[in-house]
Amino acid sequence: MFTISMIEFSYPWLFLLLPLPWFIQRFSPAYKIKQSALQVPFFSQLVRLSGEQPNTGAVKLEPKIWQRMALSLVWLFLVVAMAKPMWLGEPQIRSQFGRDLMVVVDLSGSMDSRDFSVPGSDSISRLTAVKNVLVEFSQLRSGDRLGLILFGDAAYLQAPFTADHQAWLGLLNESEVAMAGQSTHLGDALGLAIKVMTDEAIKAPIAKENSNASADKSTAEKSTADKQKVVIVLTDGNDTDSLVPPLEAAKIAASRGIKIHMIAIGDPRTFGEQALDMAVIDGVAEITGGQAFQAISSVELNRVYAEISKLEPSQFASFSYQPKVSVHYASIALAIGIYFIIYSLVIWRSYYLSKQPSKRDLLLNKRGED
Repeated sequence: MFTISMIEFSYPWLFLLLPLPWFIQRFSPAYKIKQSALQVPFFSQLVRLSGEQPNTGAVKLEPKIWQRMALSLVWLFLVVAMAKPMWLGEPQIRSQFGRDLMVVVDLSGSMDSRDFSVPGSDSISRLTAVKNVLVEFSQLRSGDRLGLILFGDAAYLQAPFTADHQAWLGLLNESEVAMAGQSTHLGDALGLAIKVMTDEAIKAPIAKENSNASADKSTAEKSTADKQKVVIVLTDGNDTDSLVPPLEAAKIAASRGIKIHMIAIGDPRTFGEQALDMAVIDGVAEITGGQAFQAISSVELNRVYAEISKLEPSQFASFSYQPKVSVHYASIALAIGIYFIIYSLVIWRSYYLSKQPSKRDLLLNKRGED
């Protein structure tokens, strides 16, 4: 249903021009046309035959009421068009996301070890414990976009950044131990996380530049490049022959403003390839400004994620806006329509009167009959 609140004017001050025609008509001098006159000795006879009364001096033509009304309407619609009326659409709610969280999960063979204790239940595998905790973690990050990287012999992007946490959990649940290989290429996984974060920061300004959003909308949105970028890494072993050593990858991440939280899961007493290299884990976290944690049970892993949520509180905001569409063309169309209607009526009236006999013709005909 139409209401006056659905229209606003971009330049309402232009309505001050509405009385301009009246001022022009009231204070400006009349337009004068000089015409040559012919003096004849039988002027009195012409006056008597034509039935017209002669006047002395200039004759000032005054517009008729219908002419004033037509001109006033045309001027009104032109001023309305200049004020640029905007049609306001239905209010829309838009969400603003605060952080990009990339979760990096180790899928090496050791993640199948069933050494994670669960209160009141049998031990479960490390990967199962990670999945269970991430379900609760995602529910606490309603204002953030989540991404997922899985790694083993190589690193793979399982889920790009998305605000659809249900889809993100679905992709997480599809992961299986050793689907990316048996070893632990931690450095390569960090390198991929940095690349994804960097690509997102590059795409954001381009998308903003190419968008056709209104000014109110664009000022309310926040650039992805300005978002706080956080990586959470879960691993249960040391790095095995990554192309990029984890500490070198950490230095690159720090230079690009990416914070990395490291979570070491599993028994710290293990040795060999499955041993936890806490020096590297602590070093990566320290270089990037993150924190390093250890967890050997589901309770401890939950506590770790709760601590990360405190360190990286979820940032979420929403705002409403109304799409605006200019409808100035409607006022211009009305003004042109009125002009052509009046012009057509004047032409028709002139044509009609030209077919009617004048008073002079009637008088001459009458005299001729007499």
